[in-house]
Amino acid sequence: MEGWLPTALGTVAGLLSTSSFVPQVLKAWREGDTDAISKRMYIVTVTAFVLWTAYGFVIGGLPLIVFNALSLVLSGTILALKLRDDRRARSAA
Repeated sequence: MEGWLPTALGTVAGLLSTSSFVPQVLKAWREGDTDAISKRMYIVTVTAFVLWTAYGFVIGGLPLIVFNALSLVLSGTILALKLRDDRRARSAA
């Protein structure tokens, strides 16, 4: 496919998938409760976004680069909050 359609599809998909992380980040940040969050799942997710971002650079796909990098930041934030809360829980025990 050539033209604007692939970029438009990638942009809409990126907006939707990236924005899906925002409520989780806000909830974990505000409440400081990450007990229900799977650390393994977010390790895999962060790794996947690193790889998707790298793939975007290799093929020159701007929507892939932008939205996967944004998703990487958001999912990385969730993982960092989870790791922080796990350390705090171990220290308190």
